[in-house]
Amino acid sequence: ACPEPDILVNNNAGPPFADFRALSREQMLDGVVANMIVAIEMTQRVIDGMVRRRFGRIVNITSGTVKMPQAGLDLSSGARAGLTAFLAGVARSVAASNVTINFLLPGAFDTDRLRGSIESNAKKQGVTYEAAVAQRQNTIPARRFGSPRELGATCAFLCSDHAGFITGQ
Repeated sequence: ACPEPDILVNNNAGPPFADFRALSREQMLDGVVANMIVAIEMTQRVIDGMVRRRFGRIVNITSGTVKMPQAGLDLSSGARAGLTAFLAGVARSVAASNVTINFLLPGAFDTDRLRGSIESNAKKQGVTYEAAVAQRQNTIPARRFGSPRELGATCAFLCSDHAGFITGQ
C-alpha cells in the first residue's frame, strides 16, 4: 500500500498475562516473534529507502514493563526489551542519514486492555471496579491514567522534523 514510507510505527498487542512456568516453547517463540521479530522485519523493509531519501522516522510502541517488569507479563516484557536493545543499536547506525528510531514505553493508558485488566483484578480482590481503578491510579505519579490522545501526540512529535536529534531513546 505504501512502498516507500517515511514513517513507520510498530505497535502490536502483547501476549496475555501468564505465569512463565505455564508457557510452552511454542508460546514463547510466538511471543518473541510477535513482540520483537515482526518489528525488526518491518524496519528491515523500510530503512534503506529512508536512508536513501535522507529522512525516516521509526517509532516502536512497546511497554513500560521494559523498564519496570511486571510478573505475568514476562514474555511480553522480555521480547520488547530485546526489541529495544536490538533497534537502539541500529538507530545509531542510521542517525547521520536523518533516520531516527525511538521507543514509546507507555504505562497505564486508558485502553480496553487496561480496563479489562482492572476488571479482572477487581473480581479477584472482591472489590468494585471503581475501587480497583482508584487503587491503580494511586500507584501512578500523575494519579490518573494517560489518554490515548497524549500518547498519539508524543508519537507524532517523534515522527516530526522537530525530533531529528532524538534517536535510540
